[in-house]
Amino acid sequence: MKEVNFFGVFLSPLLIWSLAAFLLVLALRAGLAYYGLYRFVWHRSLFDLSLFILILALVVMIVMVP
Repeated sequence: MKEVNFFGVFLSPLLIWSLAAFLLVLALRAGLAYYGLYRFVWHRSLFDLSLFILILALVVMIVMVP
């Protein structure tokens, strides 16, 4: 996939996908906190990082599949 031209600045597609994944993770984190599911998590920061990586991988797979 090619770079995205944003007002003369070329951005990597991974940056756009990361932003989309970050917004999805924010929504998931809010849901997890609302329902109290974080009490089952041992290390919240590591869990949030792994959740972001998994969601980013899903976004990339969805976008890259023809």
